[in-house]
Amino acid sequence: MPELPEVETVRKGLEKLVKNKKIQNVQVLWPRIIEQPEVPIFETTLIGETIESIGRRGKFLIFHLSHYELISHLRMEGKYQYIEKDQPIDKHTHVIFSFEDGSQLRYNDVRKFGRMTIVEKGTSDTYKGIMKLGPEPLPDLFGLEEFTVGLKKSHKAIKPLLLDQKLVTGLGNIYVDEALWEAKIHPEQPADTLRSKEIKLLRQAIIDVLSRAIEAGGTTIRSYLNALGEAGGFQIALHVYDQTGKPCIRCQTPIVKTKVAQRGTHYCPKCQKLRIPK
Repeated sequence: MPELPEVETVRKGLEKLVKNKKIQNVQVLWPRIIEQPEVPIFETTLIGETIESIGRRGKFLIFHLSHYELISHLRMEGKYQYIEKDQPIDKHTHVIFSFEDGSQLRYNDVRKFGRMTIVEKGTSDTYKGIMKLGPEPLPDLFGLEEFTVGLKKSHKAIKPLLLDQKLVTGLGNIYVDEALWEAKIHPEQPADTLRSKEIKLLRQAIIDVLSRAIEAGGTTIRSYLNALGEAGGFQIALHVYDQTGKPCIRCQTPIVKTKVAQRGTHYCPKCQKLRIPK
């Protein structure tokens, strides 16, 4: 699944490709991709709209148009493909945005889980999926005090708590594993048992891991490519995710893979010991 660094890389790439382009026509080939409005209205509403910029909130892409905002969530396998000239339509292409200059932006999705919705301009922050999100993982937005309070309210294991996007947004399976390894915290450690020093280390690890991943263009796992058709480079810097059996670079103990909250989870059994509260 594309995570925050991959979505941010897509945003940057798309903005270079389609900013200021005017939409001439829209074709929806798989109606369930469109959450709202109804497909015929979705298609006609976007005609004549110009893409002024592309933003991001958590893992949501937000196309800022002349009069509306188009919210797009890539889910598991969603990708955008920019086409300059006529090319055959791939069987996994589900939405086609045709521009007045003859180019196209195509939304491809093997699993068809992605969703799009149109809202009034300036109202994307009130969209149901976005309203629930925690702060972006940036030093000036992701406060230590608020993070601490949120952790102390929950006895859930730290990994699934971080995955639910409410304490901080943008973390998926890959980067939770990486941040917990960096902070030396076991993925099943109850959130309310974390010590002040651990919370401080974890907050900084989240910020650092996601920042480095964005700089590297994201992580390519299997089929994921960014908006320019390029593979991200962060996979070469992964310390625990997908490193099962390889030695931890800190202590040389083999990395272990288990399941936490039904998610494949990687950690170092020596560096990330589970503390049982007394």
